[in-house]
Amino acid sequence: MRQLTEEKIDPEVILNSINDGVVTIGLDRRVHYINEAALRILGFRRDEALGAECSSVIRCAACSSSDCLMDRTLSTGSDIRSYDTWLVNKGGERVPITVNASLLRDEDGTVIGEVEVIRDISEQMKLSEELHGKFAFGKIIGKNHRMQEVYDILPSIAATKTTVLIEGETGTGKELIAHAIHENSARAGKPFIKFNCAALAEGVLESELFGHVKGAFTGAVGERKGRFEQAHGGTIFLDEIGDISPGTQIRLLRVLQEEAFERVGGTDTIQVDVRVIAATHRDLKQMVREGTFREDLYYRLRIMPVHIPPLRERHDDIPLLIRHFLAQFNQEMGKEVREVSPEAMEVLMNYPYPGNVRELQNILEHAMVLCRGTHLTLHTLPKEVVQTSHGLVQITPSVPNVPQLTHLTGLTGTPSLPASGSPLRAVEREAILQVLEQCGWRLGVAADVLGMSRTTLWRRMRRFGIDKHEAD
Repeated sequence: MRQLTEEKIDPEVILNSINDGVVTIGLDRRVHYINEAALRILGFRRDEALGAECSSVIRCAACSSSDCLMDRTLSTGSDIRSYDTWLVNKGGERVPITVNASLLRDEDGTVIGEVEVIRDISEQMKLSEELHGKFAFGKIIGKNHRMQEVYDILPSIAATKTTVLIEGETGTGKELIAHAIHENSARAGKPFIKFNCAALAEGVLESELFGHVKGAFTGAVGERKGRFEQAHGGTIFLDEIGDISPGTQIRLLRVLQEEAFERVGGTDTIQVDVRVIAATHRDLKQMVREGTFREDLYYRLRIMPVHIPPLRERHDDIPLLIRHFLAQFNQEMGKEVREVSPEAMEVLMNYPYPGNVRELQNILEHAMVLCRGTHLTLHTLPKEVVQTSHGLVQITPSVPNVPQLTHLTGLTGTPSLPASGSPLRAVEREAILQVLEQCGWRLGVAADVLGMSRTTLWRRMRRFGIDKHEAD
């Protein structure tokens, strides 16, 4: 079996195997090298680009605005990182890009030019437009037909003062729906007060909602405004409304009917102008039948019901949500994770998500913390998620990351799966073994190829019982 050696690594193959454009520019301001990705982004043939003036080939907004990136690197001696701009390709199309620029030096350290790495971010921009367009309402994201039905009615709901009851499982985004209704209403500039009704005991709950007067109970050393008064002119969001006691249900019904109440321990009637949006994961209709929830309050709350489907019933939203959360966590963590490996995506698509969108967000945050490269892999996902997904669907993935590395290592083929045992573990073991053989069992080189640390690779070898004698 051939081994990976320095002589076999062709720099041209490496540069042409990446998706980012690479252009080197001499001090004469002419293009001295350009890879295949850059030719695709810019729209030129190689013979047209090589030797041409950089401004006639790259044609980015920085050039036209006299903010030449090469001038900046030459004058400051510093690299330029993640410079967002746009260029006009040969066909006249405007292409949004991100550029990294660094000075090129010879063996003596003398500056001989600049290298620019250009990334086409058209897809990211398109995704952003989708997330803030037809596939979103406020901060809610989803293209599933059931979510589209929700989006269709939300503007009409927002335009009124009608009481809304949002129904759905925990983690589906009921608070986001409530906030979107408020932000798209005439009350957008007024308070949005959210309150979890399940968090407090009955006596404290009523004080929190309606306020209290001095001396109303032990510890009431002064009067206090409740959440309804705080929300005057705006919206109050009552989450987990199914958990309130019968006594609180009566007081809430009066507020909905008369827009008036008294503080706990008080006699003065207080008028408020508040829109009420309630939410619950419980079956309130069943609670009415059981006598634990007032029927009149149920129908007063449910003037305009909005049902949010669980994530397991709208799996076509998962890729869109994943991209959204990757972008969010990249910004928060300062990372550049761009993709999810096919194997990890298979797991994420087949997982049942009992915690819905919130659980998907937590899973991806976990994976982002562990990720050291540009791709989320099986190894970055929580083990219980992988095990649960594997238990529901037979997963037969290809070797993680290996197809993208065949240009550099000569690695070909995919491992055969044993008749028994975990296919995922068999695939991972075979992938590690093949890369180790290709790298001449140099753990540092193999770890870099696999996108993990040397220590992690050593632990995986111990777990799978991989020993050098297998190559003999």
